[in-house]
Amino acid sequence: MDTQEFNSESGLTHECGIFGAIGNENWPINSEIAQIICIGLQALQHRGQESTGMVVSEGTNDFHVQKGMGLVKHVFTSDSITKLKGKIGIGHNRYSTSAKSEQVNCQPFVVYSMHGALAVAHNGELVNKGALRKQVLGRGVGLSTQSDSELITQALCLIPPDGEVNGPDWPARIRHLMQLAPLSFSLCIMLKDRIYAVRDPYGNRPLCLGKIMATNTDQIDGGGDMEKNSEGWVVSSESCAFLPIMKYFREVLPGEIVEMTKYGVKTIDVVPPPIDKSLAFCIFEYVYFARPNSIFEGQEVYGVRVRCGMQLATEHPVEADMVGSVPESGNAAAFGYSKQSGIPLGELLTKNTYVGRTFIQPSNRLRQINVALKFSPFYTTSKENGSY
Repeated sequence: MDTQEFNSESGLTHECGIFGAIGNENWPINSEIAQIICIGLQALQHRGQESTGMVVSEGTNDFHVQKGMGLVKHVFTSDSITKLKGKIGIGHNRYSTSAKSEQVNCQPFVVYSMHGALAVAHNGELVNKGALRKQVLGRGVGLSTQSDSELITQALCLIPPDGEVNGPDWPARIRHLMQLAPLSFSLCIMLKDRIYAVRDPYGNRPLCLGKIMATNTDQIDGGGDMEKNSEGWVVSSESCAFLPIMKYFREVLPGEIVEMTKYGVKTIDVVPPPIDKSLAFCIFEYVYFARPNSIFEGQEVYGVRVRCGMQLATEHPVEADMVGSVPESGNAAAFGYSKQSGIPLGELLTKNTYVGRTFIQPSNRLRQINVALKFSPFYTTSKENGSY
């Protein structure tokens, strides 16, 4: 891997949040899909706070697009949501990076080809984007940004090596992309009537499926038929986005291409990682990125963090008066360490809840400044004042 290329300032987007939704065949054409996507993006706000965007369709190639800088609640107002009418759509939250913080880098990216409109929301980073960029440009395709997410969108417009007979073969194009750039991405690829949910062959970035549940039945929470009570499908970077009107279904497998239509979902293909290569799920999802109530690999993030804290206490015991955490992601690990070691758990830091995530700032200097604003120690913590 070219280290200089990997660390380039060309639009790193590897901790973004993506969300897609499609109604079933009886879904009315209104703004409710946009509302559901907005709910999903709000639940995924921790994955990106720089910009947000949404693309919806009423089943035609006339895509409705809204994107902007800032948080979900600032970009999508009640008035703007009502104008985003459709029965299918995808959304994206971008995380701050070393790339320029400009509207041109907002996702989803939309292109209009001879075969119709195409929109792509991407979470990940192409480690060979330099080589892929040269190949796309060599085909005569123009690029308007330095973003590897736009690069994916344009690469999907390339005809696969085996050609196409009756119009575009989108699964073949996706497989071709996965050959050109095997790492790393989770994608929502939207056409006028379907969404392809795609995860890279290494499973580096998370992606999961859920159901939009009917609200006019009492059977949902009582073990009712999930298919019968569903009104559509959703796909998300994390399962935490599926509450309260959506229900977790399963993870998208590494290398899996899932087609979502108004008739349901089906697996088109599962592309394995290269020979002699193993899966490589990002461990930092467990440690920091994800919300604690999300599910990865069949286990809740909170429980994993607790067990990590317990294991740390076993491997590295210390003599101490108190175990404390750096809120929020460290809370569960601190609880596990305290539980395993028997050392009392207490609060050592107070958090300013109005400061966003400090890791996803564009420079180390800004991260240090925001950390200083975000946390303050309790200087009077002692046994006398009852802190522990």
